[in-house]
Amino acid sequence: MGLWDAIVGLIQNILTGIYGFCGDWGLSIIILTLIVRLLIMPLMTRSTRSSAKMQVLQPKMQELQERYANDPETLQKEMSKFYAENKFNPLGGCLPVILQMPIFFALFTVIRNVGALSGGTASFYNIIPDLTVGPAQVIAASGIPAAAVYIFLDLLFGGLTLVPLLLNTQASADPQQQRTSRIMGIVMAVWMVWIGWSLPSGVLLYYNTSALWQVAQQQLITKRVMDEAKAKAEAEMENRPVEIDVVRKDRKKRPRKKA
Repeated sequence: MGLWDAIVGLIQNILTGIYGFCGDWGLSIIILTLIVRLLIMPLMTRSTRSSAKMQVLQPKMQELQERYANDPETLQKEMSKFYAENKFNPLGGCLPVILQMPIFFALFTVIRNVGALSGGTASFYNIIPDLTVGPAQVIAASGIPAAAVYIFLDLLFGGLTLVPLLLNTQASADPQQQRTSRIMGIVMAVWMVWIGWSLPSGVLLYYNTSALWQVAQQQLITKRVMDEAKAKAEAEMENRPVEIDVVRKDRKKRPRKKA
């Protein structure tokens, strides 16, 4: 059995175990989502601190990039030295996202099998009749009215992709950066709606629950952690000895006096 099969099997076993406790597949997916978010919460906090430090160090990093723009080898050495001196890992903020991706894709495989696992239809009480199908399938089989809740889940899928990006944009003081972030957020939201059109509604339920948690966490916890981390990073930068670049000029040789 390969690594991917092991991940799918693990998610399936956990989800089946939760279902045995609560008796509803939709609620089981929500509980699974909350468990995942709780487990990665320390990593999210660490990622937030890394992002805050990145914002403080960004001007100095841009200065190095401009100074050694024509010398990639020296730039790489100076950037590595800069990261080491400031105890900063540029990939530190990516770990929570990377850890969640296998769960998201494994869930896609697991949800297609939940009907067989339960011996019937996998539903979320009377709210979502079938978690194994998406908006496109329901519309094709039963028409738009029957797909209303599935369409809502898909639109929410796109909307909850946009909201965190807009919240992050508010922290930027650069109007041009704010406009760029908004445009990118809208494009990303539309793209996610297009992707979600064919996803099983159980996967959409997982993502939407996770995204709602992220928005709540961002408002209640992330901003405070971000401000504290920024203040600490700024204090460290201020207390760091000032580096002065000294350019030594070669002395011109004096002409010797003739004897």
